[in-house]
Amino acid sequence: MARERIFQKNRHPMQTFSLGIQHVLAMYAGAVIVPLIVGNALKLTQEQLTYLIAIDLLACGVASLLQVWGNKYFGIGLPVMLGCAFQSISPMIAIGTEKGMGVSAIYGAILASGLFVFLFAGVFSKLIRFFPPVVTGSVVTIIGVTLIPTALGDLGGGNPGSNPEFGSLLNLALGFGVLLLVILLNRFAKGFVRSISVLLGLILGTVVAALLGKVDFTPVIKASWFHAVQPLYFGVPTFHLSAILTMILVAIVSVAESTGVFLALGKIVDKEVTSKDLAKGYRAEGLAIMLGGLFNSFPYTTYSQNVGLVQMSRVKTRDVIVVAGGLLVLIGFVPKIAALTQIIPTSVLGGAMVSLFGLVLSSGIRMLGDQVNLNRYENLLIIACSVGMGLGVTTVPTLFDQLPSWLRILVDNGIVAGSVTAIIMNLLFNGMRGASNASSAASPGEPSGAASQESSIA
Repeated sequence: MARERIFQKNRHPMQTFSLGIQHVLAMYAGAVIVPLIVGNALKLTQEQLTYLIAIDLLACGVASLLQVWGNKYFGIGLPVMLGCAFQSISPMIAIGTEKGMGVSAIYGAILASGLFVFLFAGVFSKLIRFFPPVVTGSVVTIIGVTLIPTALGDLGGGNPGSNPEFGSLLNLALGFGVLLLVILLNRFAKGFVRSISVLLGLILGTVVAALLGKVDFTPVIKASWFHAVQPLYFGVPTFHLSAILTMILVAIVSVAESTGVFLALGKIVDKEVTSKDLAKGYRAEGLAIMLGGLFNSFPYTTYSQNVGLVQMSRVKTRDVIVVAGGLLVLIGFVPKIAALTQIIPTSVLGGAMVSLFGLVLSSGIRMLGDQVNLNRYENLLIIACSVGMGLGVTTVPTLFDQLPSWLRILVDNGIVAGSVTAIIMNLLFNGMRGASNASSAASPGEPSGAASQESSIA
């Protein structure tokens, strides 16, 4: 395999910097919403919540740098961003509000779950046999399908239940205006301008919204210039078996979701992802989770929304992620900078996200079309049921509310529910050697050529 390069030598530093900002903006909303939800549920003070948001952004940056490093022992070395694991929200709140546990029990459980992932990374990596193209393509498709409702909700203005202006003409005009601008830039612009189309859409959309009085600068005005990092800010972690088992289950779910993202990115950048690569990726994720416990922030996992950005920008080098990770670390120390990204109106952000999440969906469809024998009814049924389950759980989130809390962790997340469905059905119809039977649309039974290509992240 050709030697991988982290940096693109013929790109201007300002271009790389702008591309890094794009990645930060793409994942920023998801990274911030988790501490806001958890912090408010645990009734943290305003000072504590400010710290939680700042340290979360810093930890996101450090976690991303650990993953993109790609050394001999940890880091998958793909252009991937890490952020808070959404599936950890409910368990963390449950642990934090449980009598006899509290906030310290949350971070003890996070530390233990991170150590578990780190130690058993090699075991998890052997499960790649359960991810032939029919499963991988379905998982990537599910990721795109389950993310799009979030983008459309943001485009309308946020939560329709709490925002009386949801779906207003102004919100729709801003959201669809940004989407149209991104489309036009990809149609008529060339080179670097086209690669930062999402960033330009966010900037212009925010400027227009500010002129219309839709931008609130209060967060920038009130934010301080510097915020010191304080490990164990909420006190020394405590360890409770039930809390630890719960967060280990959450970590396993995160690993399953990350596997789909790793394999999807591998296809996009033309790099074969081996079980050894997956093991290093899982170890980096385990380190990131332990980092969250030490910094009193959150468990971290790969963010699928940034896959669409890699696809759209056509920039597949890791230097952009290095810049993005560095920016997140900087933002974590300077709340004033973090506040700047908070002024982007929700509808503007949603307009840009529609195109990104849609590209994740189209990437999954392309994988299924290129590498899966769609003439086999069994493969069609696997795709239909797994994508249907993923979309169904996303659109009907209360479906499994009557199940025990430990089981809901596995089925409440549409991506995980759909992925598990695809894996089980592939084993049922194609067996342990299902990869060769499921792949190669042109020639059933022949291994996919994409998996054998030697390539690099250039």
